[in-house]
Amino acid sequence: MNVQFIRAATRMALLGTALSGLAACASAQSEAPRPTVKQVEDKQPATTPVTPPAAPAPAAARPSSTVAELQGLIQNRQVSELRTAYNGTYGASLLFKPDDLTYYVALFQQKDFWRVLKTVSEKQAEATYRAFATQSAELAEVDIKRIKLQAEYANAEKLLATRSAQLSTLQADRTLRMQQEEQVAARQEQSRQEATALADQQKDVRQQLRDLQRQIDSLQAQQAQIDASPASKRGK
Repeated sequence: MNVQFIRAATRMALLGTALSGLAACASAQSEAPRPTVKQVEDKQPATTPVTPPAAPAPAAARPSSTVAELQGLIQNRQVSELRTAYNGTYGASLLFKPDDLTYYVALFQQKDFWRVLKTVSEKQAEATYRAFATQSAELAEVDIKRIKLQAEYANAEKLLATRSAQLSTLQADRTLRMQQEEQVAARQEQSRQEATALADQQKDVRQQLRDLQRQIDSLQAQQAQIDASPASKRGK
């Protein structure tokens, strides 16, 4: 009886301990913070439209160059040409804008401006023009040399064609002369052979004539003897 009572008391103690642990877990879970409605709503995608980035500001307009400025003045006939020096395809020009006393000095190639200086100083304009003219002469040396060499080459080709034609004519004359010489030599050989044959034939004919003449002479002599015999005289 005592043993059973002790066992039952022990089971009740263990059961009480287990229930106390379960209650503590439940209490801890109930005390944990729950997500608020605001937090749940924050997880939803925003409905406010995204503002696109502002368009980049347009690039600033490129400033007009001195070359373009001078080209416009020339087209509008607002400048006067004071000096121009040509060297091959290069050249230098000094121009003057009278309404504001401005000078323009240009270095060009094939009438396309390469460098342009704008100044109100006449001294600087003259000095720059001389420098540009000298530079154009230096730059044109190669072109001038090329032009001369090209002309010399064309002349050499023309002379070569003339000499080739002359050589062809001489070669044709030589070939014709050799052909004619061969033909003359062949005709002369043929003539010599014919002359030799004719000489032999003439020799044979002369021999035959001599033989015939001897026969004739012999027959005539016999006839003369017959005519001179006594029997012949008696018959008369």
